[in-house]
Amino acid sequence: MIPRYARPEMTAIWEPATKFRIWYEIEAHACDAQADLGVIPRENADAVWRAKDVEFDVARIDEIEAVTKHDVIAFLTHLAEHIGSDEARFVHQGMTSSDVLDTTFNVQLVRAADILLADMDKLLAALKKRAFEHKDTVRIGRSHGIHAEPTTMGLTFARFYAEMDRNKNRLEKARWEVATGAISGAVGTFANIDPAVEEHVCEKLGLRPEPISTQVIPRDRHAMFFATLGVIASSIENIATEIRHMQRTEVLEAEEFFSAGQKGSSAMPHKRNPVLTENLTGLARLVRMAVIPAMENVALWHERDISHSSVERGIGPDATITLDFALNRLAGVIEKLVIYPETMLANMNKFKGLVMSQRVLLALTQAGVSREDAYRLVQRNAMKVWEQGADFKAELLADAEVTAALSPAEIEEKFDIGYHTKHVDTIFRRVFAEA
Repeated sequence: MIPRYARPEMTAIWEPATKFRIWYEIEAHACDAQADLGVIPRENADAVWRAKDVEFDVARIDEIEAVTKHDVIAFLTHLAEHIGSDEARFVHQGMTSSDVLDTTFNVQLVRAADILLADMDKLLAALKKRAFEHKDTVRIGRSHGIHAEPTTMGLTFARFYAEMDRNKNRLEKARWEVATGAISGAVGTFANIDPAVEEHVCEKLGLRPEPISTQVIPRDRHAMFFATLGVIASSIENIATEIRHMQRTEVLEAEEFFSAGQKGSSAMPHKRNPVLTENLTGLARLVRMAVIPAMENVALWHERDISHSSVERGIGPDATITLDFALNRLAGVIEKLVIYPETMLANMNKFKGLVMSQRVLLALTQAGVSREDAYRLVQRNAMKVWEQGADFKAELLADAEVTAALSPAEIEEKFDIGYHTKHVDTIFRRVFAEA
């Protein structure tokens, strides 16, 4: 991923030096287990650990790989340069390259998931804070982009909180899904290596032994992982889209924080654009790009082919680095989002009480009017508001068919905004107690 959308902690997981360090730890722990079983001499296993403080030379490994055309062999050759060829002769005993590659990939994904989970905690904290801050800040709810009925800004934040909390739960499961390792040999039969070696290596790396592998760890695990990242990215876009709408000039119920010295346009000095949330929409697309290739990686030939390898070298770092950046950016947007309660009220009242149409409809049916007739009475008065700018309550009070069923006091009562917010506390208890 390009540096513009990358944070150092996540990027470090995917650096070649980190990868080679994990490779080394796998090989060293495997040697320990082999020595415990009496398969290799203890002194050879101990010799491998002499390289524990070595900074492996990435350029030198690349140089060897240019000749061998094999990355794991290049690494093993470089390791032997540090500890001696005789001491290194039992390294990789009974193992195949995928034992190292797949186990390492899962270690990296688990570490990436831990960072992403911390990111989600930061975002959840921001959403919760703003939800309680604006629990009773009334705004108009919209369906199809059109005014519907009153809601609150707090409920909007609470809805996004609940969605992200579900996503956190999904990511925890996805982390568990990929937290496996395989040290099972050429086709997964343990013919040349004892299953105890796998158990030892996995324990040291914080993984579970893969119950059954071929030459690779099954890729349905990874498909689940990247699909989860795609769902989280879609939720980020969901929030970003709402904020982008609220910042439209015609709406302006909220906007991204605009710092001193910030410029919105090279041509128009008045502009304050929702650039961060627009950026998040684009980043969400990048994360979702990983999902279909991860799904297609599930089907491999027989015990293994390498059609998945090039895909994972790209989507592993790109998806996790991008999502890490996006979650942190969104948390910052939420923390600093500027809310305009007065504009929310003004927007809601733009059509002079029209948003109370359902309450009047229900009241008429409860007063004995058929639903069809009640709908006709309410709609004909509502259309005057849409088309002529009339006042909805005034039109109802002037409609003889309406007042034949409802008294002026009953009509007046139907325009109480508090009616629409009476269950906000119940919803908040559900959302935040469940979380």
